[in-house]
Amino acid sequence: MKPQISSLQVTFATLAIATALAAPPLFAQETSDEHLAKQLVNPVAPLVSVPFQFNWDHNIGPTRDGRKFYLNFQPVIPIKVSDDLNVVSRTIVPIVDQHVSFLGDGSQSGIGDITQSFFFTPRPKPGGIIWGVGPVVLIPSDTDFISAKKWGLGPTAVVLKQERTWTYGALANHIWSVGGSGPQDLSNTLLQPFLNYTTKDAWTFGINTESVYDWKQSRWTMPINATVAKLTSIGTQRVSIGGGLRYYADSPETGSHGWGVRFVVTFVFPKK
Repeated sequence: MKPQISSLQVTFATLAIATALAAPPLFAQETSDEHLAKQLVNPVAPLVSVPFQFNWDHNIGPTRDGRKFYLNFQPVIPIKVSDDLNVVSRTIVPIVDQHVSFLGDGSQSGIGDITQSFFFTPRPKPGGIIWGVGPVVLIPSDTDFISAKKWGLGPTAVVLKQERTWTYGALANHIWSVGGSGPQDLSNTLLQPFLNYTTKDAWTFGINTESVYDWKQSRWTMPINATVAKLTSIGTQRVSIGGGLRYYADSPETGSHGWGVRFVVTFVFPKK
């Protein structure tokens, strides 16, 4: 039976928004559109945001006849530890509907494995380097043909610099499997360098790669994303709306090939 995706989305969004409204006060923030747009491309900014990232890939598998739609629900919630330290929680919950002929009956749907990261990030000096480090946890969903069915654990880190209109840096993690019923152990490295340009009127143009190296299989999955987003308002709610194209520079035979599409809606909750 296919999951009720709309109900899951509503439940996740409600939980994230409730947590955001209850979060303790953070560092003082500006309220300009440009500043908020630049905070959205900083993975460890003291800003509550709730992105819904829609992705579509095709040309999947050895015969290139597969296709995949997945929604990543990605709440970002910073928690103030002290005047000089935040912990930023970043969660990725994938909701997947795919049609891959060589898996099961050729059609698979469900929740994918959840990635939970925590970044301990000190308050940066004006114009200084921004960084954060912490653990990353992989939580298996046990969905057939979508989940690896393995618990995972490892380190994660991010470092970036924001200079005028530019934001550039990289996020990385490594996950080893530490248990679970899946047949294959995991040892995967994520490398995500990024470059963003933000205009005075809160347009952001970005490029990144979300490259994953599978050490067990000795192979890369290397999508390159080019995106554009605009910070705006719907009523009193601040929202960033954007989209872009993805190209797989490298991928295993069973993975995605060629081009894909991304569309992102991010609800923003700046402190008043």
